[in-house]
Amino acid sequence: NEEKVLLLWDFKLTSFSVMRRSESFEHYSVADEAMDYRILHMDEDQDRMYVGCKDHVLSMDINNITHGTLKLFWPASTAKIDECQMAGKDPTHGCGNFIRVVQPYNRTHLFMCGSGAYSPVCVYINRGRRPEVGTPELQRQMGYSFQCPNLSYEANFLFPLRQEQVFLIDSKTESGKGRCSFNPRVNTVSVMLNQELFSGMYIDFMGTDAAIFRSLTRRNAVRTDQHNSKWLSEPIFIDAHLIPDGSDPNDSKLYFFFRERLTDNSGNTKNIHTMVARVCPNDIGGQRSLVNKWTTFLKARMVCSVLEEDGTETHFDELGDALTLISAFGLFSSVFKGSAVCVYNMADILTVFNGPFAHRDGPNFQWVAFQGRIPYPRPGTCPGGAFTPDIQTTKEFPDEVVTFVRNHPVMFNPIYPVGRRPLVVRTNADYRYTSVAVDQVTAADGNYQVLFLGTDKGTVQKVIVLPSNDSLHEDLILEELEVFKNQAPVTSLRISSKKQQLYISSEFGLSQVSLHRCQAYGSACADCCLARDPYCAWDGLSCSRFYPTGKRRSRRQDIMHGNPLTQCRGFNLKAYRNAAEMTQYGVKNNTTFLECFPKSPQASVRWLIQRDNDRRKEVKLTDRVLSTEHGLLIRSAQLSDQGLYYCLTTENNFKRTVAKIRLRVLSEAMVSMLTDKRQSQWAWAGSLRPKDLLVAFSPAESLAVQQFCKERKELKNLQQRQQQQPAQPPGPLRGDLAKLKPLLDRRKSRNRRNHVPEV
Repeated sequence: NEEKVLLLWDFKLTSFSVMRRSESFEHYSVADEAMDYRILHMDEDQDRMYVGCKDHVLSMDINNITHGTLKLFWPASTAKIDECQMAGKDPTHGCGNFIRVVQPYNRTHLFMCGSGAYSPVCVYINRGRRPEVGTPELQRQMGYSFQCPNLSYEANFLFPLRQEQVFLIDSKTESGKGRCSFNPRVNTVSVMLNQELFSGMYIDFMGTDAAIFRSLTRRNAVRTDQHNSKWLSEPIFIDAHLIPDGSDPNDSKLYFFFRERLTDNSGNTKNIHTMVARVCPNDIGGQRSLVNKWTTFLKARMVCSVLEEDGTETHFDELGDALTLISAFGLFSSVFKGSAVCVYNMADILTVFNGPFAHRDGPNFQWVAFQGRIPYPRPGTCPGGAFTPDIQTTKEFPDEVVTFVRNHPVMFNPIYPVGRRPLVVRTNADYRYTSVAVDQVTAADGNYQVLFLGTDKGTVQKVIVLPSNDSLHEDLILEELEVFKNQAPVTSLRISSKKQQLYISSEFGLSQVSLHRCQAYGSACADCCLARDPYCAWDGLSCSRFYPTGKRRSRRQDIMHGNPLTQCRGFNLKAYRNAAEMTQYGVKNNTTFLECFPKSPQASVRWLIQRDNDRRKEVKLTDRVLSTEHGLLIRSAQLSDQGLYYCLTTENNFKRTVAKIRLRVLSEAMVSMLTDKRQSQWAWAGSLRPKDLLVAFSPAESLAVQQFCKERKELKNLQQRQQQQPAQPPGPLRGDLAKLKPLLDRRKSRNRRNHVPEV
């Protein structure tokens, strides 16, 4: 169980409440306008999630974000807003109190900070956590009231009632400098350890002094060396995590992930690199040098790149999101149009930090590995740990150790991902990844990591990565969820494995969706198997949620291979190979579109046509006949295009007919006569006999009209049998004939694994 890091690399990177519900999603927003929502803290023990946005902090029920949401309105002061606007800052997206820090302080309180209209402020919040003991007397002593106080002691104890929620500011406002960035558009990352706050942010109004800062402490405050580009060079902080280093808790390190803009010796700006820095939480600074500064600060570069055939590397240099599980994951982007996800072993990260230090040497001050003597204890080692049992504080470090750290904070070797290649790569796509969340899932044939990747188009891709024979990994998009219809970029993602829920935030609100959406894969065993979703399995009747400890009878799941031919024998395997035939009418010299939605983005599509008295042939694609993602587009339809069209898909050697469409092409003269506004719905029939009218058309057109009339008659008879309403004459002929015209912009209800309707 090696610890790893996953990083997401990207390109560049109260008035009222609005709640929307769909079949798959729950939505919540405080107001219609953009308020920059960020998921800041999840407390799964208490089933609460804390979200910060402009002038508000929300306490939400992770079971359903539309139920029981508590809102705390905390705007910036009028004076600060006026000062902010006078300074030329954005009145909408800058001169407000954007909540950026929400950390648990103790059992009952949270510590919260906001940008305060470019004047950061912090407060303590009573979050209303219920007491763990159940006696009414003790609960009353702690300030919890009952809705029905007349109940007996036994009734209250045995059947505790819902208590009043408490969610309010419980302290005076204090300065947030050194705890939260002034600019709400500049990221602030924070970790609370033993009631001490560790933050990565910008400490000044102008945004020139970046720091990793420890505050809210009974000990002295500690920060990075000020205006020292060797330590921090215009960083953009992404995330921070406490990661153990051995069995001794004193050896644990706090890791900060960020990207920074490096400069050369002449002061010219160079490339953007992604870095990871670490400090010891018990660092209190040096005795004579680096006073109130970190004496354990070290950093190393993280590389996420693709090795080309000619040996060159294409780098994804800009870190967009990061998280740590057993592994460390990172989301990256590059200067060209591309995004990648890289995963790192924590063992490899520790190896780099235990390796050589970087040193500038030579006439051009090039970076080389330091070859001199390394002082003891090794720079970056925590006091009081397994390697320094006799040194209790960093003030006891020898001066040469502190001096070495100040001048050599960078490690020489970079950190490479597992396999020296990204886990997922997207290039030349019309979107970029913005956030990442990972869930560990147990399936029938092993354990898998499912990635949820938010995009700047407001969608979330559900991706699984599978090993292949050539040691390269194959990633499959199981679903792409259209979460925000206004295409607002996803700002953060969180997973509750306990509740099996995914939470998504954007500028305009929050959404909640179940991790397992098995109904989206259809009602056939083959579809469920081909989905290769570890959350779902065929139970003999439907595609349903997979439970690893459940009964195995009739359960079918094959994530590694997804082969329905071996998994679905005896379960309606052949019944879903052929689609029901439908008739579609087109107009000569007009555009006609034949819809076909493959169940999976991995499926390949072929179109066949069978004309009268002829065998099936593959449709020849030309400038006039085009195959698109959603079907076949025929420009300027001709009588020769008539026939029975088959949309065939192949996935994992499993073939089936997804759509079977009989196309009939009507002449413009026929459609014009039948839709003439000067004729009433019965006038044309009264002046001409139907047989006389059909003589004017070709045999194919006559057959189409007869088929259409037959369908209308069957529909009318069905309505009469159902006796839902008295028999009435048919509706306007023009409305009926609308079915004959090509509906290029027609949208059917979709049931694709990679696409769901907007909500």
